[in-house]
Amino acid sequence: MIGYLRGKIIEVMNDSALIDVSGVGYEIHASSNTLGDLQALLGNDIIVWIHTHVREDALQLFGFHDKEEKNLFLSLLKVNGVGPKMALSILSGGRPAQIHEMIEAGNAKALSGLPKVGKKTAEQIILTLKGKLVSIEEGGVVAKAKSVAHTQITSALLNLGYKSQLVDQFVSSLPADIAVEDGIRKGFQTLSGGLS
Repeated sequence: MIGYLRGKIIEVMNDSALIDVSGVGYEIHASSNTLGDLQALLGNDIIVWIHTHVREDALQLFGFHDKEEKNLFLSLLKVNGVGPKMALSILSGGRPAQIHEMIEAGNAKALSGLPKVGKKTAEQIILTLKGKLVSIEEGGVVAKAKSVAHTQITSALLNLGYKSQLVDQFVSSLPADIAVEDGIRKGFQTLSGGLS
């Protein structure tokens, strides 16, 4: 996987940019925000954070001018029905802090105003990501770190045959300081009927 590229911006197009890295031109797809930032730096050496997306018929590079945007992009990819192109469109609708705020506020109306986002997709984004992102500060937008207990509870419930999505939703609702045994017991009681 490519984590970042360091090179000179050669050209900025409608939905991508061309970066020369030691004589090799890499085309990266990016949000309009990143493309605007790159346009202002045309001809300069820069670092672009990369997500490599591999499909059967293509290898695509998605670039981000900062880690916050990349982390939010990766979070959006976890939402059912949101692929890389839609995630870039969403990111083109605002800066990461603005989109993060919409998600945390549960503002489906504002999210559905973003490019390519309908009401159902906005609701799915909120359902999947609300409460699972931390504020944009030094570390950027990152998933909340699970406590050791949460990790052990998740593992135990998955091993008991409960569906992954149900387990994730359940565990995210638990307090961080819960005892492993209590979490498993509560999970068993709450998730009965949610076996794979």
